[in-house]
Amino acid sequence: MSLNLANYEAQAREAIKLFWGNREAALAKQIESGNQDAGWRGAVTAGKNMDGFLAMARSLVEANGLAPDNICVQQRVLTLPGFFRPTKLWDLLVMHHGKLVAALEFKSQVGPSFGNNFNNRSEEAIGAAHDLWTAYRKGAFGEDTPRPFLAWIMLLENCDKSNSPVKDKEPHFPVDQAFKGASYAQRYDLLCRRLVQEGLYSSATLLLSPREAAKDGHYRHFSELTSPKSFVTGFAGHIAAIAAR
Repeated sequence: MSLNLANYEAQAREAIKLFWGNREAALAKQIESGNQDAGWRGAVTAGKNMDGFLAMARSLVEANGLAPDNICVQQRVLTLPGFFRPTKLWDLLVMHHGKLVAALEFKSQVGPSFGNNFNNRSEEAIGAAHDLWTAYRKGAFGEDTPRPFLAWIMLLENCDKSNSPVKDKEPHFPVDQAFKGASYAQRYDLLCRRLVQEGLYSSATLLLSPREAAKDGHYRHFSELTSPKSFVTGFAGHIAAIAAR
C-alpha cells in the first residue's frame, strides 16, 4: 500500500507561520481597537490559530483515498457521544459510510503560565481518550466499527521558560523519576509518549516553535514517537487502509 504524505513538512511550516501570524494579528487588532484582553489572552480569542494543522490533516485524508465529504470540520458535526459525559467536541472527525474513522484534537500552549496549563492539558487529553474508548467499547459508535485513529497534536512555545528545569513538591510520595528536573517541553514529550504507549492515542505529537517562527515556520520535535512524521505516516496509513476496503 503506497502512502501519500502530502508534502507534510512544508504544510507543517506553513501551519506554524499561520499560528504565530494569527496570534500577532489578533493581538494587534485588539490593541488598535482599545479593547485588549488581559495578558496574551487577546492573541488566542480569534480561535483560528491551529487552522493550518487542520488543513494538513484534511490534505492527508484526501491524498490517501477518502473524499472531502468524509471530513468533518464544522462545529455542528464535530460532536461525539461519551460514556462519562454526554458529548465531546473534537477538532476534526473523519467519517466513512456512517462509521467513525478518526478523531483529532489540536492544542497549543504559549507562555508565560506553563505550570497550570500543562496540568490542564494533560487532564483533558487523558480524560477525552478514556471517555472515547469506553464509549467505543460500549457500542456508542455502532456495531462492528473498526478501531478509529485517535490523535492529539500539541504546539508548544519554544522559549527559555518551557525549556527550564521544573521543581515539584513531594510532601508524601516521590514524583516519578522521569519527571524530576524535567522542563515543561520534556514533560509534554513524556506525556505524548505515554499516551501512545498506554494505548490512549494512536498518535500524540509535540512540536516546539519560537514566536519568531512567524517568518519561517521553524519547529522541532523531541522524539521519533512524538514527531510529526510519526503522526502523518500513521494517519495516512489508517486512511489508506479504510479507503482500500
